[in-house]
Amino acid sequence: MVAFTRYPFDGRVRLEAESLVNWGYEVCILVPKEKATHTTYTLSGVTVKELDVVEYGGKNKLQYLFAYFSFIVHAFAACTRLFFQTETRIFHVHNMPNLLVFVALIPRLFGCRVILDVHDTVIETYQAKFGSTSRLLVGALRFEEWISCAMAQNIICVNHVQRDSVIKRGIPAEKIATVVTMPRFSPSERSIQHPDRADGFRVVNHGTISKRLGNDLIVHAAARLVKEIPGFELHFIGVGDNCEECKRLSESLGIADHVHFQRGVPWDELAKKLERMDVGIVANRVNVATELMLPSKLIDYIVLGIPAVVPRLKAIQYYFTPEMVTFFEAENVDSMVGAILSLYRDKSRRERQISNARSFLARCSWENNSSGLKDLYNRLPVGTS
Repeated sequence: MVAFTRYPFDGRVRLEAESLVNWGYEVCILVPKEKATHTTYTLSGVTVKELDVVEYGGKNKLQYLFAYFSFIVHAFAACTRLFFQTETRIFHVHNMPNLLVFVALIPRLFGCRVILDVHDTVIETYQAKFGSTSRLLVGALRFEEWISCAMAQNIICVNHVQRDSVIKRGIPAEKIATVVTMPRFSPSERSIQHPDRADGFRVVNHGTISKRLGNDLIVHAAARLVKEIPGFELHFIGVGDNCEECKRLSESLGIADHVHFQRGVPWDELAKKLERMDVGIVANRVNVATELMLPSKLIDYIVLGIPAVVPRLKAIQYYFTPEMVTFFEAENVDSMVGAILSLYRDKSRRERQISNARSFLARCSWENNSSGLKDLYNRLPVGTS
């Protein structure tokens, strides 16, 4: 596997890698280094090989592209060595970017299988991140998507709305498997605590902290909620290019004592952090990228029995009904505040929402949904490993 990600913290990549190990595959994943020096280690049966490249998560376009280019160069060399020096015959590449799939070009020329796992569509994500809509750039990004999908024999999409979008741009449907990744947390049976308990009422948002994901909107909502909810706390768990801005915003609004920031925690430690929370919130702004996202944080909340507050966006509404989550109008702080207050004030509503949301788990549990990934691998030529 190849992924430009912080592997210990990436639930989707880890779940797929560890599932493949459980199914009898030997898995080695190439990722950027976490610290000053790169290393190789084993985590839950997966060999993690860090390359001498640092992941970049800022706003500078040139640094953003340079980090990708540098990782592609290092990963190309590493994949080529793996092919010639080991029995590796399947190369599973997680975007972004899609072009990362070309790190397996040499193995592909020798008949190896190449899988492109599309976490986020590059066209929409780039437009949302940098606000660029020039026809020339969009055309270039469409070509990047097309040539990358042509390079791969198999493609994985993370939800059905994303899959439909990719197919409309001409990517063959028969090459695509849809794998909605569910965390392997045990569904929580914790009781719903009364909101006036001594230790307060906690709202959480975890994962990437970015303006396009609406973290600043949550801070603005918190400034209203501290006046309405005794002991109110807002918790951010994660890192991102908007983290410092959100900290400064909380200070300027006079609520810094109520807003807590914690750097991301490894995936296998996340459940313990989240299960103390009363409400989970997704606040994605409306754009071409977020309309296609089924946020992994939302699935985490559902699995752990945490009632969720979410914006009305296309992919979320595809999978969830108003009985399963509490919707608010995207980018509308008033609506967000109202949604959180409605859950705070109504314990029975929180209980019903948690119960109803479990129908999603029954339909999309990893035990059921992993069959898409398992079947894809089982259909690969005999003798691959």
